[in-house]
Amino acid sequence: METSRSFDHKALLELAEMRMPFGKYEGLRLIDLPEPYVVWFAQKGFPEGKLGKMLREIYEIKVNGLESLFDPLR
Repeated sequence: METSRSFDHKALLELAEMRMPFGKYEGLRLIDLPEPYVVWFAQKGFPEGKLGKMLREIYEIKVNGLESLFDPLR
């Protein structure tokens, strides 16, 4: 039995383009945030809303070593 998962290319592109809106890394793409900074958010709590959701996704990508997924999008 084969399962099929849908992949949202639009969401991946949006994640690749999103920039940090505040703080020390303001203006930097979320995908380029230093891993320790993203881990800090994971420990302290992600912001509410869309930014928090995107930072959670970035966290999962970084801790699983999948940053290379974004190389063609940089």
